[in-house]
Amino acid sequence: MLPSDWIEHRRPDGEVLGWMRADGDGFRVFDLLGRERTDAPIDWLDAEELLEDLGIGYLADRWMLRLDDGTERPVRISEASPRGVTVVGDEFGAASAVGADLDRFRLPFPAPEELRPRA
Repeated sequence: MLPSDWIEHRRPDGEVLGWMRADGDGFRVFDLLGRERTDAPIDWLDAEELLEDLGIGYLADRWMLRLDDGTERPVRISEASPRGVTVVGDEFGAASAVGADLDRFRLPFPAPEELRPRA
């Protein structure tokens, strides 16, 4: 669930890029996975610039998901919203195969640490 004090930031075409939250005289920045992207508060214009530089392309990258049993699965993000994050299994590029029957994993928002970029 999206915190009520987060301020949505969109690019000119209307696509949501992330959120900002006031913190003292500055703002904290959160990406589309709900993860904080700032170590300390920054000013409004820098926060907007950070989100615009980040864009949405990182969502298309390959990710790793650590399961409850400790195993890891390569995944791709299929949906990211304040309602949750859905990833699909991507062994051998299966996520891009038309008609593939993929394992789906529903994660909370913000996305947990068990989901990390693939190195």
